Amino acid sequence: MAIDPVCGMDVDPSKAVHKTVYKGKVYYFCSPACKAEFEKNPEYYLKHGPQGMPGHHRH
Repeated sequence: MAIDPVCGMDVDPSKAVHKTVYKGKVYYFCSPACKAEFEKNPEYYLKHGPQGMPGHHRH
């Protein structure tokens, strides 16, 4: 299993529909919203880790 770098959910790479390549590594996402959020600022998620579903901010 891979971890969605935006929300932290487990994603099965063999079934993942949403994925992107950043700096030569493939990242898998549970939804198009997580993929879009990652692509806006990938360095933020790689540095800070999963932040929850886009639009649902942690406090």
